[in-house]
Amino acid sequence: MTASKKPWSARTLAAQAMGATDPLTRAVVPPIHVATTYIRDEDNGYSSGFVYGRPDNATTREAENVLAMLEGGSQALLFGSGMAAATAVFQALGPGDHIVAPTVMYWALRHWLASEARRWGLQVDFVDTTDLDALRAAVTPGRTRLIWIETPSNPLWTITDIAAAAEIAHAAGARLAVDSTTASPYHTRPLALGADIVMHAATKILNGHSDVVAGALVTKAEDDFWARIAAIRRGQGGILGPFEAYLLTRGMRTFHLRAAAQSASAARLAEKLAAHPAVSKVLYPGLPDHPGHAVAAQQMENGFGYMLSIRLAAGEAAAIATAARVELWKRATSLGGVESLIEHRASIEGAGSPCPPDLLRLSVGIEDPQDLYDDLATALDRATGRS
Repeated sequence: MTASKKPWSARTLAAQAMGATDPLTRAVVPPIHVATTYIRDEDNGYSSGFVYGRPDNATTREAENVLAMLEGGSQALLFGSGMAAATAVFQALGPGDHIVAPTVMYWALRHWLASEARRWGLQVDFVDTTDLDALRAAVTPGRTRLIWIETPSNPLWTITDIAAAAEIAHAAGARLAVDSTTASPYHTRPLALGADIVMHAATKILNGHSDVVAGALVTKAEDDFWARIAAIRRGQGGILGPFEAYLLTRGMRTFHLRAAAQSASAARLAEKLAAHPAVSKVLYPGLPDHPGHAVAAQQMENGFGYMLSIRLAAGEAAAIATAARVELWKRATSLGGVESLIEHRASIEGAGSPCPPDLLRLSVGIEDPQDLYDDLATALDRATGRS
């Protein structure tokens, strides 16, 4: 894609990976750069801009450029996992700094904040971030340095008002970071709503093929805090490898098509499952009776995402039995892939989880939505003695 003044859409730019080609062969897909070291110039410098494989890589840069474009950010950094990306943000804070985080969020990160973060001298308070009064009350100006929110939250899919949370954070002299993994830039762009940093477990829908573990951070401004995060990645060797970065770029080329299809199917399933007699509640922000529907409608575009959960009227045993009886859905952890996944989440999170034991988490893929419904409805009927 040659330089142009035309306002190409994000979908177009992602489809062509920002127009990247191989300058040597003119191939439309650039090669994977796996070198770990680079030749110095005669004056002992590095005019290529590359020094060593631990802090930087050309293939990784290409994926970062696509992601920064998708989020409308200044720069992106890719890490070896979503947890590596998220924890780098907290490690960039100083001892004694105060963090406000959601009571409902990705369980592994919540566990890290409740245990390991305190070893770093960080002070963490968990609060219902959907309650703006509670969020405001938890923040102490001059002490709180970071508000971390996740919206929609995993696995209850609650909605936090990003713009309002940004106002609260900035009024207190703090930053707002948003885990937007399940929303994805197809549905929400937190930086445009006032957030300072957006995080993704790029393992999920950004890649979309269940064959990459990756994490990403995108910043609005390349300030001192961002420089500290970059230094942490560089010093700890947390960069995503070139082959994984190549696969991620490949996935982002079709991201818009997958996200549109998966979101449409999730909305259809949510409506149909809400009418199933074995289901006591469908948790999906696209449903009008969802507590966060109004806020979601304001800050989410192109639908309400590909994730939903159902609660079973017959309780935990029926939920586990339903997951055991599906044929098309895959009983597996993770989300955002082209294949649909089902999981009894409370079993995974264990003791102390806020996840109800009667809940099944559903990640909707690109299969025929009627097939997905028929398979799950049959499993529900068999597990609850309806057939």
